[in-house]
Amino acid sequence: MLLISFVGIFVRMDEGRQPLSRKLPVPSSKISPYRLIIILRLVILGLFFHYRILHPVNDAYGLWLTSVICEIWFAVSWILDQFPKWYPITRETYLDRLSIRYEKEGKPSELASVDVFVSTVDPMKEPPLITANTVLSVLAVDYPVEKVACYVSDDGAAMLTFEALSETSEFARKWVPFCKKFSIEPRAPEWYFCQKIDYLKNKVHPSFVRERRAMKREYEEFKVRINALVATAQKVPEDGWTMQDGTPWPGNNVRDHPGMIQVFLGHSGVRDVDGNELPRLVYVSREKRPGFEHHKKAGAMNALIRVSAVLSNAPYLLNVDCDHYINNSKALREAMCFMMDPQSGKKVCYVQFPQRFDGIDRHDRYSNRNVVFFDINMKGLDGIQGPIYVGTGCVFRRHALYGYDAPVKKKPPGKTCNCWPRWCCLCCGSRKNKKAKTPKDKKKKSKNKETSKQIHALENIEEGMEELAIVKYTGISQMKLEKKFGQSPVFVASTLLENGGVPHDASPASLLREAIQVISCGYEDKTEWGKEVGWIYGSVTEDILTGFKMHCHGWRSVYCIPKRPAFKGSAPINLSDRLHQVLRWALGSVEIFFSRHCPIWYGYGGGLKWLERFSYINSVVYPWTSIPLLVYCTLPAICLLTGKFIVPEISNYASLIFISLFISIAATGIIEMQWGGVGIDDWWRNEQFWVIGGASSHFFALFQGLLKVLAGVNTNFTVTSKGADDGQFSELYLFKWTSLLIPPTTLLIINIVGVIVGVSDAINNGYDSWGPLFGRLFFALWVIIHLYPFLKGLLGKQGPDAYHHFSLVYSSGLNPDPFVGQNKPICQP
Repeated sequence: MLLISFVGIFVRMDEGRQPLSRKLPVPSSKISPYRLIIILRLVILGLFFHYRILHPVNDAYGLWLTSVICEIWFAVSWILDQFPKWYPITRETYLDRLSIRYEKEGKPSELASVDVFVSTVDPMKEPPLITANTVLSVLAVDYPVEKVACYVSDDGAAMLTFEALSETSEFARKWVPFCKKFSIEPRAPEWYFCQKIDYLKNKVHPSFVRERRAMKREYEEFKVRINALVATAQKVPEDGWTMQDGTPWPGNNVRDHPGMIQVFLGHSGVRDVDGNELPRLVYVSREKRPGFEHHKKAGAMNALIRVSAVLSNAPYLLNVDCDHYINNSKALREAMCFMMDPQSGKKVCYVQFPQRFDGIDRHDRYSNRNVVFFDINMKGLDGIQGPIYVGTGCVFRRHALYGYDAPVKKKPPGKTCNCWPRWCCLCCGSRKNKKAKTPKDKKKKSKNKETSKQIHALENIEEGMEELAIVKYTGISQMKLEKKFGQSPVFVASTLLENGGVPHDASPASLLREAIQVISCGYEDKTEWGKEVGWIYGSVTEDILTGFKMHCHGWRSVYCIPKRPAFKGSAPINLSDRLHQVLRWALGSVEIFFSRHCPIWYGYGGGLKWLERFSYINSVVYPWTSIPLLVYCTLPAICLLTGKFIVPEISNYASLIFISLFISIAATGIIEMQWGGVGIDDWWRNEQFWVIGGASSHFFALFQGLLKVLAGVNTNFTVTSKGADDGQFSELYLFKWTSLLIPPTTLLIINIVGVIVGVSDAINNGYDSWGPLFGRLFFALWVIIHLYPFLKGLLGKQGPDAYHHFSLVYSSGLNPDPFVGQNKPICQP
C-alpha cells in the first residue's frame, strides 16, 4: 500500500514537470512535396520571365511592357506571402497537466490571474445586447473567479452603455452559477438559447430542464429591459442625461468629459444567487478634453492597461472586441498552457486565437471568414516566430506590453578554437588555466549581471517557488521609470511585479483615486506610451504595430486553435460594409508603410527573424498591389477592343512554360488546402475577394493614405443605403452606394463589353479569327469570374435564397453599485 502511494506521488510529480503543450508539425508526406513545388515554381517563374522579357510584342510594346512590370510585382508579392508558410505547425494543449500542476487538491489555485479587456465606443453601432453577451461569457468563464477581472472600456462615454453594464451585472448573478452548474457552452446566453441542437445531450441533472426554462425566461426579461433602455436612448434630452440621483451624466459631452470608473462586481461585492463570489466587473471611460490626441482604440487599450494594473494587476491580459464572445469556456486555460509552460512559456508574449464568426451566409460570398489567412498563413507563421496580432481574441503577457526585451536563454560557453573537441583541446584548457579569475573580476562580473538583468524574474521550476518575483532595478532609476511609464507611483511600482498583484494594505478607495489619475488626458505626455509601451500609436491598425514591436524585442507568439473555437464574433455581410472594413485595414497598412516602424527598414539587429519580417513586409505592402492589379485587369478589355495581345504568337516552349506555371499554382493551393484543412470553396472565395478588395478598397486606401501622410488631408468615403429586402439575411442584399464600388464596376463593364466586341468581331471575320481570340477571351473571363461575387452584390437578391439569418435585438440597463454603494461612477474632479 505504501509502495502504491509512493508510485502515485512520483507519477503526479512527473506529470507536474511535463510540458503543457506540444508542436505538431505537418506530416512530411505533405510538407516535403509542398516545399518541392515551391522551389519548382520559383524555377518556372524564372523561365517565365526569361521568355517574357526576351520576346517583346513589337506592335503592342506598351501593353507588353506594362504587363511584364505587373507580373514582376505579382511575383515579388507571391514570394513575400509564400515563404513565411515554409514551416507550418499546429499545437496541442494538455489541460489536465495544467490542472495537476497548478490546481492541487485542497490548496488554493496557483493559476495566474487574467484581466480581460472589452472595448466599445458607440452603443448605437455596437448594440448593448451584444456587449452584454460578451461580458456575460467572460464572467462565466471556466477559471477561478478570484483570478478574473473584466474591464469594459466605453470610449463613447455613453450612459446607455453604463446602464446596460449595470443591468448585465445583476443578470450575471443568475447566469454565471447556471452555466457552471450545468457546464453550459457557449456561455453567451443569446447564442446558447438560439442553438439548434439537442440541449439535453449529456445532461443528467434532474433539475436541468426546469432551471433552463426558468433561465430562458429570465434572459428574455433581461432583453426587454435592455430594449427599453435603447428605446429611451433614441432621443437625447435637451439638458442631457441625468442619473438616478438627479445629477447630470458626466459624459453628456462625448469630446469633453472627466474620466469615469465604476466597479459593478468585485471580490467584496455582491455574490451570485448561490452565495458564491463573482469575477470583478469594472466600467472605464477615460477622460477626454479638446486639444488632446486620444489615439482611438489604441489609447483606450493603454488606459485599460494602467487602470487594471492599479486595481488588479494580473500578469496576463485578454482583449476582445465587444462583439467577440468567449465560445469556449476553457479558452483562458488553453492560453495558460503556453504562458505558464515551465519549459517555453517565458518567451511567449501573446497567444493568438483564430477569429470565427456567426451570422455569415453559408456561401460566405465576400470571404468574411478569412479562412485561408487564419488556417494557412497563421499556421505558417507559428512555425517561425509566431502569428501576428489581429486585434481581438489574444492573451498577452503584461510585461511584454511594457516594452521589455524577451528573456535571453543562457548558452553554455563554447570552446575558443575549432582545432579539437573540447574535452581534448589543449589550447583551450591552457587558456582557461592561465587566466584565473580574481575576486575583482568576479565582483565586476556580478555587477554587470545585475545591471543587465531584465524585468523577467526566473522561477525555480524544480522547487516550485510560489512567491511573487519582484525585480530590483539597479540600473534604472525611479526618474527613468516615471519618464517611461508616467507619474503614478502606484502604477510604476506595479510594473516591477512580474507575477502581478496589488499591495495588500492599499484601500479600494485609494486605488480608485489612483486609477482615475492614470486615465487622465495628460498622463501620457512626455512618456513612452504608444511609442515603446502598450499598444503602439501611428496607425488605425494598431494591432499589427503592437505585435511587430514585440517580435522586434525578441519575443515569440503562439497560435492556438482549440477543437471548440475559443471566440466567435460578428462580421459585416453586405458588400459595402465589407469593403469599408477592408479599406480600414489597408489604410492602416499604408500608414505603417510611411512610418518609422515600417518593417522594411525598422527593427534590424533585434530579435525579428527574416521570414517573420517577410510576413510583416507583406502586411504593409499589399495595398500597393492594387495599382498593378487594376492595370492588369484592364489589359484584357484593351486587347479585345484593339485586337492586340500582351504575348507574341505562342510557341511549344512558351506553351509548356505557361502550362507548368498554372499547374504549379494549382498544386501549391491544393497542398495548402490539405495541410491547412481549408475547403475548395473557402479558397476560391478568398481568391475572388483578393481581386475585389484589391480593385476597390486597397486602391482607395492607398489614395487616402497618400493624401493623409503627404498632404495632411483626411478623406472619408460615405456609404448611402439604397434599400434592402425584408426577410432572411436581408443585410446581405442591402445595397449601399459608395465610391469604393466605382473601380470594380468599371472593370466589369469594360471586360464584358470587350468580350462582346471580341466575339462579334470573330463571328464577322470567320473561322480563322477564333484562334487568336482564345487567349484574349480567357484573360477577360478570368477577370469577370473573379469579380462575379461583386456583380451579385450589385444586382441584389435575385429569386429565393436558402440562407438562414440570425439577428440580435439591440438593447441596454441599470442596477445598484455593489462596490461604492451609489448608482454613479467615480469621476475626476
